[in-house]
Amino acid sequence: MGKLMIYGTTSSAGKSLLTTGLCRILANKGYKVAPFKSQNMSRNYYKLSDGKVIAAAQVLQAKAARIDLDPRLNPLVLVPQETNGSDIYFMGEKVAYMKAKEYFSYKKDLGPKIKEIFDDLKEDYDVVVIEGAGSPAEINLLENDFVNTGMAEIADCNCILVTDINRGGAFAHLYGTVKILNEKDAKRIKGFVINKFRGDKSLLDSGIEEIERLTGVSVLGVLDYGDYNLPDEDSLVDGKDERTFGNISEELLDSELNRLAKDMEESLDMDKIMELMGL
Repeated sequence: MGKLMIYGTTSSAGKSLLTTGLCRILANKGYKVAPFKSQNMSRNYYKLSDGKVIAAAQVLQAKAARIDLDPRLNPLVLVPQETNGSDIYFMGEKVAYMKAKEYFSYKKDLGPKIKEIFDDLKEDYDVVVIEGAGSPAEINLLENDFVNTGMAEIADCNCILVTDINRGGAFAHLYGTVKILNEKDAKRIKGFVINKFRGDKSLLDSGIEEIERLTGVSVLGVLDYGDYNLPDEDSLVDGKDERTFGNISEELLDSELNRLAKDMEESLDMDKIMELMGL
């Protein structure tokens, strides 16, 4: 069974997009693949036919993978409210409204449950592509973590770290993330992906050479700044018009997912990524 985790150096670095593209690439290759994100905080959620809830990002990834929607793909959904708290959904059903301190107390005992759900899911698929949340370098959140480094430990998998170069500071983010983690967690990071690049990629050559020397981690590819007609994946939309499943046809959605997969296959070292997955 193959598995791989996608970390980001920041929120909106490209974790969801990379996970989505990999799901479509693997589905096109004939693998039965599932996305998995143990916890997602997003205002963009989707109600399944039975009324249960998962985040819109995992709905998109499931469509990319061509699989049925399933609350196991996203066991925890936190829907922020204007009252400085969130509605908490576990396995698709609302548990409670909680403020941050209440939630951190509640989540202490969830690690074993997340492991059980992940172990159950992976039995049904050839590959699981796991998405982290925010950044694994948020060292104040590592205790009882089951979203980033804790999830990689649960899955016992290799990780790829993606960064958004459009915002600046990408090489510092890559270096800092690797160096702030403990040795065991840092060693799981087997590749970098640079996302949202504009211009001549040869201008990155010296930076790529140096970050590989400094960290011992290879850059597996550089993705162009792409504008795909796909539903918004997060509560942070960067000022774009909101795109939802309701206003994008299934035909257009499928076409855009294939375009994303094609662009990623042309830009990434897919042979190495498949190796990291154990395929």
